[in-house]
Amino acid sequence: MHDFLFGIYPYIALSILLIGSVARYERDPFTWKSSSSQLLRRKQLIIGSVLFHVGVLVIFFGHLIGLLTPIAIFDALGISHGAKQILAVVAGGIAGAMALAGGGMLFHRRWTDPRIRKTSSFADIAILALLLAQLVLGLGTIFVSLKHLDGREMTKFMSWAQMIFTFRSGAADQIADVALVFKLHLFLGLTIFLLFPFTRLVHMLSVPIRYVTLRPGYQIVRSRRRRPLEDRRSAHDDLQGKHRSSTTTAAE
Repeated sequence: MHDFLFGIYPYIALSILLIGSVARYERDPFTWKSSSSQLLRRKQLIIGSVLFHVGVLVIFFGHLIGLLTPIAIFDALGISHGAKQILAVVAGGIAGAMALAGGGMLFHRRWTDPRIRKTSSFADIAILALLLAQLVLGLGTIFVSLKHLDGREMTKFMSWAQMIFTFRSGAADQIADVALVFKLHLFLGLTIFLLFPFTRLVHMLSVPIRYVTLRPGYQIVRSRRRRPLEDRRSAHDDLQGKHRSSTTTAAE
């Protein structure tokens, strides 16, 4: 089971993340949104949203850089494993606490306000609950990491992640003896990747790609209509002309 969860499941989750996101964008563009409820309890939304998004972004890019940067680069820069471990604990702890506080506010707002609850789908509430659980697990790993400030435990996760992304066998063996809280954290993170294309999380991809770089200040809307606008106008004019003609004939 360990080999499946950490040697095969990562490829399943990442494949569904990639293929599912592309398929949803192409087939159901109208569902590619965050379903904002900002008109209701706006103050709580703003505070919670800022804390949550800033914290999650710091955590995401921290994990991305920390796990996928080759160990040789850190060694070449003179950054010891212990220093990297301490930086990860401090920065991750602060960002995790921010994200957990903000996410808690967002969850409370969505769960307790009847009007917001009515506009929320099961997936909206469930994915937020999973993210909060992931943040709790992530903060829980700090207490274990403090016992391994030499950084040796962290290098196991770096080796695992880099072997997964370079399609090398034996990746699961790298983390066979790590603490259970780390394994739960990894498994839940992969599960969130797997669920990503089917939830409102997809709007995260729109922020840097569409709304910021291409058309800031505008909402992107894709029409399902396949006929060109001029053809539709021509058909409408023809229909109006026939209607006027039949009305005149009847009057005569």
